[in-house]
Amino acid sequence: MTVAPFTLGRVPTLSRSTVDRQEMLRTNPERLRTRWADAQVMLLDKQLRTPVREGERVLATRKALAYGEEPPADAVFLGEWQGVDHWSLPGEPEGEPEIVQQPGSWGVPEEVPRVDGELWVTLRAHGDQLDDTAAGLFTTAQALRLWHRQARFCVRDGSPTHLVQFGWASKCESCGREEYPRTDPAVICLVHDEEGVNGEHVLLARQPVWPPGRFSVLAGFVEAGESLEDCCAREIREEVGADVHDVRYLGSQPWPFPRSIMLGFTARADPARPLVPADGEIETAMWVPRADVRAAFEAGGRPVRVLDGASELILPGNASIARVMLEAWAYAERG
Repeated sequence: MTVAPFTLGRVPTLSRSTVDRQEMLRTNPERLRTRWADAQVMLLDKQLRTPVREGERVLATRKALAYGEEPPADAVFLGEWQGVDHWSLPGEPEGEPEIVQQPGSWGVPEEVPRVDGELWVTLRAHGDQLDDTAAGLFTTAQALRLWHRQARFCVRDGSPTHLVQFGWASKCESCGREEYPRTDPAVICLVHDEEGVNGEHVLLARQPVWPPGRFSVLAGFVEAGESLEDCCAREIREEVGADVHDVRYLGSQPWPFPRSIMLGFTARADPARPLVPADGEIETAMWVPRADVRAAFEAGGRPVRVLDGASELILPGNASIARVMLEAWAYAERG
């Protein structure tokens, strides 16, 4: 039997979406205004939280007419789904919300406000608990809101800017220059050993600022004039001293924290070569056998002892493409 190289077994959490972005409508204000009365609005507070219905996987949206007869100046058009336009607006929990503990994607409970059966949650901690439509809307809305915070002044002459195209561009009030949302590419690479098609060990590392036991695959930003494959090789060499080959693309996921897209790759390396963690950036790195990674998945977020008890392992949270990559590798065919 021929064993195939592993591929992602599911769509990464924040890549899920059902909404048609309807790019052409951003420059068609008349059409959007005529449909405003039937539109739905999702709110984002200053902490980038949005309300969801408690016990459900959908956003707690509001009727657009609650915010005026036409879209306010700070309304952002997110797209159309099942004949309904969806927008985003700034908004805060009303009254005196109750603060409750809510389980999060990273295995750590998060304190969130609860008001009238709604929980105000963050994308990073709770994006995996939303359905495809809600996850796509939330991801787009957060990416645009963070860009708006950084696009208030013109990069050419420093003059103030204002939003145009219903939140999808900024325009300088002095020179008229238009700017568009920026996305910074970053690679994230699962490195496995050279045994068989899919290897038997995976290279994991941890940053000093992460919670104890948290490990993930390696990642880094693409530099100017650099290919994605070269970035994989450079970042892994710089971070842990490993030389990789057979770099192969797996998939991607938006990562609006604040404005990245994670481009997933896999590669091979020789586990016999000593690892050299980058000082101040990587606390430790290790080669972990497939069986230990599977045990970590089966632990459901609880730390497990790996490498014959020498280390503790907690995998990345469900919102990260790193988890999807590790899951695909851990349960891939051996050969």
